[in-house]
Amino acid sequence: MTRKVGEVMTSRPRSLPLDATLYDAAKIMRDEGIGDVLVTYAGRLCGMVTDRDIVVRAVAERRDTSVTPLGDVCTADLTTIRAGDDTAEALRLMREQAVRRLPVVDDAQRPVGIVTLSDLAEAGDGLLAPLADIRRAPPTL
Repeated sequence: MTRKVGEVMTSRPRSLPLDATLYDAAKIMRDEGIGDVLVTYAGRLCGMVTDRDIVVRAVAERRDTSVTPLGDVCTADLTTIRAGDDTAEALRLMREQAVRRLPVVDDAQRPVGIVTLSDLAEAGDGLLAPLADIRRAPPTL
């Protein structure tokens, strides 16, 4: 039985405005144990920044994370999904776009959640079951 994205997504994703700094995003990621922050402009989704983006697009280029705005390094071309869509559709989009997470938006493009490959594994897709075990393991940091 296919479930809806809204049943398995992480609700209330962390987001910051486009002009917030990379330092702001990194601090949230550290404090909350997450790997991504959604980027908004006037409350609407306009991008996503990941821990990897910060390292590859900022630190490795010697950018000052305390002044570099998220808009300079975030991924703006996002694939999104709606809470009412099936998890099978989420998995299809992840495969097609080669992504591990999809922002979940409402009709006005405001972020309402985020669904990850791990969320789909937890939802019970037999093919993804090994990922559920990895997600439950304590972090190695």
